[in-house]
Amino acid sequence: MALLRDWGLTLGRLAGRPAAQVQKDSGDPDVGRVRAAAAAADWSTVRAVLEGRPESEDRTELLWAVGDTAGVERWIAGVLEAEPEAALPRLVAGIRHISWGWEARTGARAKDVSRDQFEVFHARLRQAEQWLYEVAEREPQWTSPWYALQITGRGLQVGQTVARRRFDATVRRDRHHLGAHQQQLQQVCDKWGGSHEEMHAFARESAFGAPGGTLLGQLVAIAHIEEWLSLDDGPDAVHMRRADVKTSLREAAEHSIRHPDFVRRGAWNQVFNTFAMAFSLAGDRAAARECFQATDGRVTDFPWYYINGSDPAAAYRQQRSSTGR
Repeated sequence: MALLRDWGLTLGRLAGRPAAQVQKDSGDPDVGRVRAAAAAADWSTVRAVLEGRPESEDRTELLWAVGDTAGVERWIAGVLEAEPEAALPRLVAGIRHISWGWEARTGARAKDVSRDQFEVFHARLRQAEQWLYEVAEREPQWTSPWYALQITGRGLQVGQTVARRRFDATVRRDRHHLGAHQQQLQQVCDKWGGSHEEMHAFARESAFGAPGGTLLGQLVAIAHIEEWLSLDDGPDAVHMRRADVKTSLREAAEHSIRHPDFVRRGAWNQVFNTFAMAFSLAGDRAAARECFQATDGRVTDFPWYYINGSDPAAAYRQQRSSTGR
């Protein structure tokens, strides 16, 4: 398998296109710095990096870099004791407990998750919620606790009404927060108790209700991918290749990634990867090639793990090849 993989990369170089490599983050150097500090239990550096990125500039990626680091749950307990009134340690602890909770649950289907796993999962999410509400009370202008509460809410199945309130609380503080909109889109998906109609309506309302050039156009592409995922083989391809779906994707791209005000910052590469997947599945080869070219071989886990969970780069390469690029 290694030989085949290396051969595939060689062919890519010979064809004059960049080899596909999974990009673990946006490329922001602070992400690697804060992740290393979290792994080393270096709270002073973690705090300095997080405090150096104001909430108004969206520090979600930095927080998850800490939260996804194993062992943070052990050393953050001492920080909470040492700084009982501080909001930031509680925010870090809350986000770590969300990630730690999902680790206990795993990504298996609900029917394959044991009762013990669910108990640990829910206990960790409930603890996370306690800390996050404390943060929201102490720092009422912060977006991050409300965004994180959207995630705990889905895991704890708080229902659509409460989930919507949490989303509204997030976007009151940051109107075009991409993560908040991604979470709410999942909340209104059919698989989480919503419907395809509600999902598509939310995606278009959010994307076109925002000024041209924001990242929110991605929501339209995600919604079509979500419906594609829900269908059996055959009907899924029929859906993606419908004329109205192609038109919808093109309109969203024109309002976001193709708009003259679009700036490549934050999660921009994930947005291009999402459009690349959606356009390639739709058979819009020219539009897909444009998006693949913009990614320059930098593959984001989402959305490619929907096609190949163990090797997103392989899914990327397969779809890129289908465009003739």
